[in-house]
Amino acid sequence: MQFSVTVLGSNSALPTSERYPTAQVLNVSERFFLIDCGEGTQMQLRKNRIRFTRINHIFISHLHGDHCFGLMGLVSTLGLLGRTADLHIYGHEDLERIFQPQLNYFCRDMPYRIVFHAVNTSVSELVYEDHKVKVHSIPLKHRVPTCGYLFTEQPSDNHLIKEQMDFYQIPIKDIAGIKKGGDFITDDGVVVPNHLLTTPGPAPRSYAFCSDTKYTESIVPIIQDVDLLYHEATFLAGDEKLAAKTFHSSARQAAEIAKLANAKQLIIGHFSTRYKDLSLFEDEAVSVFANTAIAKEGCEFSVPLSTR
Repeated sequence: MQFSVTVLGSNSALPTSERYPTAQVLNVSERFFLIDCGEGTQMQLRKNRIRFTRINHIFISHLHGDHCFGLMGLVSTLGLLGRTADLHIYGHEDLERIFQPQLNYFCRDMPYRIVFHAVNTSVSELVYEDHKVKVHSIPLKHRVPTCGYLFTEQPSDNHLIKEQMDFYQIPIKDIAGIKKGGDFITDDGVVVPNHLLTTPGPAPRSYAFCSDTKYTESIVPIIQDVDLLYHEATFLAGDEKLAAKTFHSSARQAAEIAKLANAKQLIIGHFSTRYKDLSLFEDEAVSVFANTAIAKEGCEFSVPLSTR
């Protein structure tokens, strides 16, 4: 029942000797989702021992190079490794238009198929769903069409109380419905309410990835009560005029969003190379939102199970 984020890259625009451009991997019960794919992502996947073959879905926030320049290399490597399963890539409609010519030139004989999914970055909508997780887009405000992504676990079944199941001699054919919250009706027509037969299952966990964006409170209703929030913090508060001009946020502003959204934990990243001491970002954010952590390459952030 894993639900964790591994940071592969935490820097903005330019890679450094210690920090890579944006990329993260979310593990939801052994389903691996790659979020953004900056330069060097496949090297970071290897370094963090994340198997390439486990990634079937890639979510791109926007088409600035520090968020997608690693995509073509990763796609090519997957072909060289003999991948045969489809690879699904989500992002602005221009993503396919930009990458398809490169695929046609460099990867004409790939043994697998790439499926592009166009995402409307101006509205929040469901972009992916399976029986374990659903993903909604989060409209952001940046210099080009940009969206974040909200990953939410599907509700889990209730847990059966064995003693009660035995007491009422409940047949196997009724168990599935009871796990889903249904009552049990005896042969005599007596209704046994579900709360006498089950205990609540774990609460669905959630992760919001808010990539490059200027401070915008419009995202708060979408990410309300999120368990884990990543929000860009390119600048410090003293440079908020520059942040607004370049459609980025400060560490203080990221913390304000986390506070308004009642997030349980905040991760900040996408740091400008003009700052050498990242502790300044943490100090600034913690002064507004206490449970803040710095995104650093190789760090893993897990959300524990909790009851509903």
